[in-house]
Amino acid sequence: MTGPIRPELARVASLIDHTLLKPDATRRHIDQLCDEAAHSGFATVCVNPVWVGLCTTRLSATPVVVCSVVGFPLGATTGDVKVFEATRVIAHGARELDMVIDIGALRNGEWLVVERDISAVAAVCGAAAARLKVIIETALLTEAEKVAACQIAVGAGADFVKTSTGFWPGGATVADVRLMRQTVGPAVGVKAAGGIRDLATLRAMVDAGATRIGCSASLAILSEMGDTSA
Repeated sequence: MTGPIRPELARVASLIDHTLLKPDATRRHIDQLCDEAAHSGFATVCVNPVWVGLCTTRLSATPVVVCSVVGFPLGATTGDVKVFEATRVIAHGARELDMVIDIGALRNGEWLVVERDISAVAAVCGAAAARLKVIIETALLTEAEKVAACQIAVGAGADFVKTSTGFWPGGATVADVRLMRQTVGPAVGVKAAGGIRDLATLRAMVDAGATRIGCSASLAILSEMGDTSA
């Protein structure tokens, strides 16, 4: 596509974390991801920690932010390891972090453990003016646990709550996004991720309260809007 990006297309693109978290991604794939993000105006590229430095360099002259993951995809690493991982990806240029909660602790009712886990990473992010998204993995939780996870995340300093890693069956649902928005209120972001592959689904998530969308089908979604370069 040549010429300026249409306002509506640009608005949709600005909601998207253009994501590549597959373990078999190569440098060629990451270079392409960055080029696509810069061209289309996505909010971020979301990549595994090993790629953060490359993405930071490649996107340094663009508005696209580098996002990386912490405790991904299980959330079952110890709190000090999550803090170290957060510190490292921030040092390499990440300015948004998507952190998986300690899901087992939440389901055990060990809410203080979950809160401390998030708070420690939130402190690292706050010191670097980085934003923290907390992945609660809705597919593994009851409705009461989803509410508790969101409340804990907000109390611990999260900037966003996020539905899913995308590594489990049953990603984002409209019902979960709506519940999360009702729980966190208007001041905290809600990121819908997992299984969002078309424009209709994206719009349904936004209508339910999502303010950020994580997906790998970003270009296919833009192409539905008439971006023939996607």
